[in-house]
Amino acid sequence: MTANIPSLTLNNGTRMPSVGLGCWMGVPGEDERVYHMCLNAIKTGYRHFDTAAGYGNEKQVGKAIRDSGIARTEIFLTTKLPNSAHGKVREAFEESLNNLDCQYIDLYLMHWPQAGKPDSGEIWGNSTYRPHESPTFVATWKDMEKLLEGGKVKSIGVSNFSIKTLNVLLPQCTVVPVTNQVEMHPCLPQHELKQYCESKGIILTAYSPLGQPSGTDQAISLFNIDTIKAIANKLNVDSAQVLLSWGVQRKTAVIPKTENKARMASNMTLIELSDEDMKTIDELHLQPNMHRTLTFVGFGERIVGEGNIFGWTYEELGWNMIDGLVVSK
Repeated sequence: MTANIPSLTLNNGTRMPSVGLGCWMGVPGEDERVYHMCLNAIKTGYRHFDTAAGYGNEKQVGKAIRDSGIARTEIFLTTKLPNSAHGKVREAFEESLNNLDCQYIDLYLMHWPQAGKPDSGEIWGNSTYRPHESPTFVATWKDMEKLLEGGKVKSIGVSNFSIKTLNVLLPQCTVVPVTNQVEMHPCLPQHELKQYCESKGIILTAYSPLGQPSGTDQAISLFNIDTIKAIANKLNVDSAQVLLSWGVQRKTAVIPKTENKARMASNMTLIELSDEDMKTIDELHLQPNMHRTLTFVGFGERIVGEGNIFGWTYEELGWNMIDGLVVSK
């Protein structure tokens, strides 16, 4: 069974399914859970899977793909370079390729612009080089470009890059990133970043397109926003379908995560939103206290102190923040 969802054409001509399954389980590892989730997703019709070295589950994602019996060419598989490996891109890529054991990787992303020091562990370490220190993300990108020569990776891209960091990277590129994966949903629609990336031929991919699980941010739950509920009720669908259809209809990719088989199916059942509904959702973030991150609420304070994400300030990342981790307009 293959779901009837549109694909997006990347700037190198590659086609990427617009809906995928995010494989971050909340904590690194979770071997059996992620294996069964991916296997069930393939049976449901998913053909796009997004994992990362830092998630600690590449082996299980790859095993699910192999055990599914689906031809490798039907699967679009993404994984990511950990922060601590910015100085050893080739070695980190080969390790991910070996863990996944799926012949090749469709898309390899620089997970964050920050380079972690060798003793910082995976992405979650907070021992980070400063933006001007080596290896810079420009140097790391140049090493990623070399991976394309071997044919083991089809496309390369970035994640968590802003207009500011892209403005540093792109003049130094031989290969323009095919995608920039960022937090994106109606509370954080990334309108300016989307327009900028489209002008450069870069497609945005949304992680946390449904926000965070209930309880992560007590102030806002996307499923409980009256605007979203009203549109869902009018169209006789669930709120997740509205949120994901909005993302795809604006020509971005979405990678929701769920272990529930019924929600897997409904998340892939896209609907057509009217221009009026699209405009209403586009402008949702303009409501008071609504324009904000739902993923990093309290995260910077917990990891490295107020005003930082993995050792870089919001200003260094190019993230426009006010009131701690609330994103300003």
